[in-house]
Amino acid sequence: MHRPASSSLPALDPDSAQHSARAAAHLRRAVEASGGWLPFDQWMAQALYAPGLGYYTAGTIKLASTAATDARGIPIAQGDFVTAPELTPLFGNTLARQVAQILNDTETSTVLEFGAGTGALADSVLSELDRIGLPAQYRIIEVSADLRARQQTRLAPYGDRVQWLDALPDSFSGCVLANEVLDAMPVSLFCWSSDAAVLERGVALDANGDFIWQDRPASLELAQAVAARMPSLPGYTSEINLQAEAWMRAMGRWLAHGAALLVDYGFPRNEYYHPQRAGGTLMCHLHHHAHADPLIAPGVQDITAHVDFTAMADAAHEAGLQVLGYTSQARFLMNGGLTELLAQYDPADARSYAQAIAPVQKLLSESEMGELFKVLAVGRGITTPLQGFKRADRLAAL
Repeated sequence: MHRPASSSLPALDPDSAQHSARAAAHLRRAVEASGGWLPFDQWMAQALYAPGLGYYTAGTIKLASTAATDARGIPIAQGDFVTAPELTPLFGNTLARQVAQILNDTETSTVLEFGAGTGALADSVLSELDRIGLPAQYRIIEVSADLRARQQTRLAPYGDRVQWLDALPDSFSGCVLANEVLDAMPVSLFCWSSDAAVLERGVALDANGDFIWQDRPASLELAQAVAARMPSLPGYTSEINLQAEAWMRAMGRWLAHGAALLVDYGFPRNEYYHPQRAGGTLMCHLHHHAHADPLIAPGVQDITAHVDFTAMADAAHEAGLQVLGYTSQARFLMNGGLTELLAQYDPADARSYAQAIAPVQKLLSESEMGELFKVLAVGRGITTPLQGFKRADRLAAL
């Protein structure tokens, strides 16, 4: 039984502190209702998605906006994190080219996006599809009422071409987009004991009512899933995202014809469970500070884990979907024509060109987003190779 040490983090403003106190009280009741121990995946689900209290459902989420940029044109870090679509519309413009190929291949015209953030990705995808003469219908599934309202304001110029869904479709044909969605799905935490047993990490309360870690023997399902993916390494702690795998398998039931493009940070399994990654990948973001303590500031900080892309590909295959491609974000964007889109900016206009190219460098740099982020494509009934994977496809690494 132990409590993680927190990094030096900014103090919460009074409103955030009050909201976090309410979320913490809710979580204490959840721990008590579970007999004094709550599996971490349930803790994470409540901390992120509890109605009116969770980070994504209570209007507390803060995404950086391109409205404020530094001298290089990169958004100023005024929120909890910055996503690629907020960095530059060129990300979505390039993605739109791959979307267009999928829509043409399937002879459909509808895009379905999960977790659309500020609406920046939808805006840049739709504008590029319009530019190339392929106007699309756009559907969004969004769990955050706050973000849905922001999306509706931003995407109002597209009229009823953009609609919000409250549930998964029974059947869908077209292109599915999920940018930084899998990493926010609740994960189970596990660790290997000294006697080669799998333990599940959960949250308990100490004598003062503070949240602490506590390990218990894992269920047979969790123990078997972990043992199938890595050898026993005493003291090794990591995550497994069974909910994301179930989400992927469910896609096999409703994706009738088309492809899904999944963009997120993560690794293939042999890297995810590498012996040197003994502390796992769990990460939190609070007022643009990254740290590894998910038990503080519930309701006002983001909690994420990297994606095991091998597990996602296996789940897709089990669901009867094709695994169409897997590569780094940098290679996907280069294959998709990012440099051609960048060529529309005049290098002679030094300021405009610098503002355009600086965020592109961040998207492509191996030391920043270019290598850490990957793109996985899965689908059904796709007949032509996808252009985003025409070079440096890494399917063999999964």
